[in-house]
Amino acid sequence: METVFQDFQLTFHDLHIPAKIIEILDRLGLSHPSFIQAKTIPPGIEGQDLVGIAQTGTGKTLAYGVPMLARLMHTQGRGLVLAPTRELAVQIHDTFKKIGGPLGIYSACLIGGEDIRKQIKELRSDIRVIIATPGRMLDHLRQQTTRLDDAIIIVLDEADRMLDMGFIPQVETIFKYVAQKRQTLLFSATMPEAIIKIAHQYMHHPTHIEITPPATAAENIDQTLYIVSHANKLHLLEKFLHKHKVSTLIFCRTKMGAARLARNLKLKNFKTAEIHSDKNQEDRQMALESFKKNHVRILVATEIAARGIDVKDIGLVVNYDLPDDPDNYVHRIGRTGRAGRAGLAISFACPDQLDNIKAIEKSIQTKIVIQEHPDMPKEYFTHPKKLAKEKSRHFHRRRR
Repeated sequence: METVFQDFQLTFHDLHIPAKIIEILDRLGLSHPSFIQAKTIPPGIEGQDLVGIAQTGTGKTLAYGVPMLARLMHTQGRGLVLAPTRELAVQIHDTFKKIGGPLGIYSACLIGGEDIRKQIKELRSDIRVIIATPGRMLDHLRQQTTRLDDAIIIVLDEADRMLDMGFIPQVETIFKYVAQKRQTLLFSATMPEAIIKIAHQYMHHPTHIEITPPATAAENIDQTLYIVSHANKLHLLEKFLHKHKVSTLIFCRTKMGAARLARNLKLKNFKTAEIHSDKNQEDRQMALESFKKNHVRILVATEIAARGIDVKDIGLVVNYDLPDDPDNYVHRIGRTGRAGRAGLAISFACPDQLDNIKAIEKSIQTKIVIQEHPDMPKEYFTHPKKLAKEKSRHFHRRRR
């Protein structure tokens, strides 16, 4: 595995990218590749299988999109990109339209929650790249509205989720439809060793490129943690929203919790939108567009937004609820501090979540600073060491 930490000054011109793609990147104001792009684009263009591990927000879409489009310019066949969420699929599609469209390489986005008849009609045109969520891709394959036996370049984006236990059966079924002789690319911010072993069954001598250790949070994100009871979370959140008047993304654990928090914030006159699985795709997209265009300052979301939102200048990410999976903490806070900008991530933890905090710190290999808010009563906060002692005393009292 090649691990890359050093800084370097390269341009896209140095990566053996076809001139037509360079021209498009120049028009889009893209001149210098990120670390992951610089290390994966050349072998990707050569047709090598790749496993790329890099933080959220480092430009993984171009890291596989440029090689795919470069190869399709000179090769018959099609490309397939599988993504775990609708929002991420839409984001990927937007990038492919900007770069592939001027090349005459057109893409289709196949996601649930949208009219499948419209998608079928689009697939009848000259589509060279399919971007899809697994469920909707399988719908089309089973209805025989498209085929993948000419799919020669396959990408699994956010591969740790694409290949977790919930996605394995769908991914395995889809791979039965694709060309046997193909190039396979896997990209993610986290890639546990067990998942890599599963991924290798679909790949041929893959090159591993790790830009930072798995689950490492960006250094330019200021992370703080507040131990606070659930009943006092909303009051504390208000304090931060009044202090930091920036574009803010708030994560809740459940869709009911997200809906309730969004409703409470609206009642307090904060311009707020929400994204969760109870919302249909059109409403979710409208909420995201309102957030992108600064029509609303606050977006409340569940885990589906952790890997599917590409919004510039999110100044603050709030973990109103800690994630169930410690690795998802990286994806959540990675929505801020993008492209080298400074970011702020604030997390709330209840007194009984010490184990969750330790799991997150182990995942990111960093201690998170625990603070008390100066405007809040001290009884709202408890230091973990005190909590551990209190928890122990309470346990022994109950035993007596």
